[in-house]
Amino acid sequence: MKLIQFGPSDSEKCGVILPDGRHIVVSSTFARYDEEFFASGGLGRLAEWISANAEGAPTVPEGSRLGSPIARPSKIICIGLNYRDHAEESGMQAPAEPVVFFKATTALTGPNDGLVIPPNSEKTDWEVELAVVIGKKVSHISEESAPSHIAGYLLHNDYSERAWQLERGGQWVKGKSADTFAPLGPWLATPDEIADPHKLRLWLKVNGQIKQDGNSSNLIFGIPFIISYLSQFMTLLPGDVISTGTPAGVGLGFKPPQYIQNGDVIELGIDGLGTQRQVARAFDC
Repeated sequence: MKLIQFGPSDSEKCGVILPDGRHIVVSSTFARYDEEFFASGGLGRLAEWISANAEGAPTVPEGSRLGSPIARPSKIICIGLNYRDHAEESGMQAPAEPVVFFKATTALTGPNDGLVIPPNSEKTDWEVELAVVIGKKVSHISEESAPSHIAGYLLHNDYSERAWQLERGGQWVKGKSADTFAPLGPWLATPDEIADPHKLRLWLKVNGQIKQDGNSSNLIFGIPFIISYLSQFMTLLPGDVISTGTPAGVGLGFKPPQYIQNGDVIELGIDGLGTQRQVARAFDC
C-alpha cells in the first residue's frame, strides 16, 4: 500500500494510492497515520477496508496539497555519515558505529511545501535520504527480527544548516531542526511495495542540475542493523521515523561549497518512493 495524508496543513486527511493510480479517501474510518494507528494494527485494518470499500470510495480532490504521510511522530532519528563517499567528501572517517542524532519533530513538513531558509543562515544544505518508519513498539531487538517491525519506507530531505551543525559546538540537532527542514513523502510505501530497500537509487537536483546520485546498496550500516542498534539505547515507538543517511553530493562537499539561495528549486526522489520539490525562500521574503 501507499499511504498519503492530504489537505491543509495541520488538518490533513488520510488517503491511499491504489495500484491503478487512483487516490482514494479513507478518513471516514482512519483519522490519522500516527502512533495509535500503527500500534493498533492499523495497516492490517486498512488493507481489509480497501479490499471491501475501495471501489466505492471517494477520490482525493485534484490538486490537493500532500502533507507528510506520517502525523508528527514521537521521534525523528537520523544516522550520519552512513555512506562512505559522503564521509569522505565531509573530510571525516567512516564511523565504526552509527552516528546518531535527532531532528525536532517541528521540522516536519509536506513533500512540496517549500523550504524556508532560517534567519541568519548562510550554509543551508540538502541531503536526500531513505527513511524507514517503525510499525511496532520495540526495545532490545535482534537484527534478524528487525524487518518485522517496519511499517514502511519514505523519502526524506534532511536539510541542514552546516554552520549551526558543525561550527557552533554541541550536538548536530541545532543544525537539523529548523522549521521546514524535514519534508517527508509524498507517500509511505509498505514493505510489500519495496522489493529490496538496499537497492534503491537516490537522487537530488538543484535548479535542474544533478547534485546527488547514489544507491542504498552503499549504506555502511543496513536498515535491520540500524533498528537493532537504536533499540539498544531507546524504545522505538510505532510511527517513529529513522532517516538512514545521505550519499555524496551535498553542498558542503563541493569545492568551494555550494549552499541554498533564495529562489533555488530542489528536486529529489528515490525509486518506488516518489519525488519531492521544494522552492527555497529566505525567512523574511
